[in-house]
Amino acid sequence: MSVRLEADAAGAVPLDSITLTGLRATGHHGVFDDERANGQEFVVDVEVWLDVHGIADDLERTIHYGVLAEEVVAAIERDPVDLIETLAERIAAVVLGHGAAHHVRVVVHKPSAPITVPFADVSITITRGRA
Repeated sequence: MSVRLEADAAGAVPLDSITLTGLRATGHHGVFDDERANGQEFVVDVEVWLDVHGIADDLERTIHYGVLAEEVVAAIERDPVDLIETLAERIAAVVLGHGAAHHVRVVVHKPSAPITVPFADVSITITRGRA
């Protein structure tokens, strides 16, 4: 049995989401020379909104999350940038490069950031959509 979602007051149909949590890769991002030289682990969470209603079990009509995970890791590992904000924008662009993606939320964690006081994590969260 199929359930048809009703549009909200603005006429928008709620979207579905795929979430990848805790993707880990080494990157050489940061403003300090030792961050660039030695690199450090970055952890990324991605939530991508898409419409999977009626996809008929067809992988081509959704986003292959295994491929997406590899693309996000490659985005972390490639050319260094100074800011995690810039890295988050790069990752969002990778996700939105998939035709099925409507919106994306990217969280980039930098758990080994060069901070002189005890801390658990530093992160940036961005949400982007198609223009």
